[in-house]
Amino acid sequence: MTTALAQKIKSLILASGPISVTDYFALCLADPEHGYYKTRNPFGRAGDFVTAPEISQLFGEMVGIFLVVAWQRHGEPLDARIVEIGPGRGTMMADMLRVVARLAPRLYETASIHLVETSPALQAVQRETLSAHGDRIAWHTSFDEVPEGFSLIAANELFDAIPIRQFVKTPTGFRERMVGVDAQGELCFAAGVATLDPALLPPRQIAPPDGEIFEIAPARQAVLTTLCDRLLKCHGTALVIDYGHMVSGFGDTLQAVLAHEYDPPLAHPGMADLTSHVDFENLARTALSAGVHVNGCMYQGDFLIGLGIEDRAASLGRGKDAQTQAEIVKAVERLAGAGEGRMGELFKVMAISSPTVALPPFKGAN
Repeated sequence: MTTALAQKIKSLILASGPISVTDYFALCLADPEHGYYKTRNPFGRAGDFVTAPEISQLFGEMVGIFLVVAWQRHGEPLDARIVEIGPGRGTMMADMLRVVARLAPRLYETASIHLVETSPALQAVQRETLSAHGDRIAWHTSFDEVPEGFSLIAANELFDAIPIRQFVKTPTGFRERMVGVDAQGELCFAAGVATLDPALLPPRQIAPPDGEIFEIAPARQAVLTTLCDRLLKCHGTALVIDYGHMVSGFGDTLQAVLAHEYDPPLAHPGMADLTSHVDFENLARTALSAGVHVNGCMYQGDFLIGLGIEDRAASLGRGKDAQTQAEIVKAVERLAGAGEGRMGELFKVMAISSPTVALPPFKGAN
């Protein structure tokens, strides 16, 4: 089955030649007519994937606890900005604010709340989810619009949706991976002419074989640098949660998800969600070179357990019926469980701050 966006991309390629994976990625998600985020509501059971905040209120509550601790360690400044970039349906912000209001009423009462969201459809959903907070909340289509000031920033599953560049190893070195049209008129991958600076490659004892993929993400670095610049100028902490790896390496992580199932990345442009794994080592290097403090990077499971998700789950389940208690236990296991392919290990959490503050549950913070 071909999609309207597939037809548009094929016409573009036939007219002007193959396009880069970056351009393909961006068209799939953000094409004004047929892009995934412009035409679909991807979240929840009826969408294509379920994010951590949709699994349990416990996730957003733990992030809220972390932001309260960060605010305290920064000296409890008044007039803070609580910012979420890419806030989905607003579920995480609702859970965060409930905890902030309970644990740090002074922060809640004096802070302004900012959501950075490009989709008008999702903004409408967020307004409904967060209606209890009324006119406390401001929406922005770009982070640059968030007013300056001490900031507590959260970004859950933001960076995986920012386009990457891919390079493929050929007999003549690494060449940019492109999307073209094959003899049957179908979209296909091909090697382009652009080459890669070998200094960008991770150290490796033996040369990678032909066909090996290496990914870089200048657009992700640019977004993180923007956050770093704000923290340097106005102080605060940013929390980044996403699936990815802690050590830079080789491999093709471009993936599409359609109706909760993996889908070939070129199969249904515009209909499937397109993402790739986040290179947290590269993000940490980017933050350090920008001059901010990297509090650390850890598995999501360790982060949630370190903040007390198990104790909070126990109190949430107290006095509830057996089925509700079982569901709470299952949610904690899903969010924080270790093991390959499970969220607790697949997802990583990185915090950055300026000025330097010690933040639990990251090492050396107590």
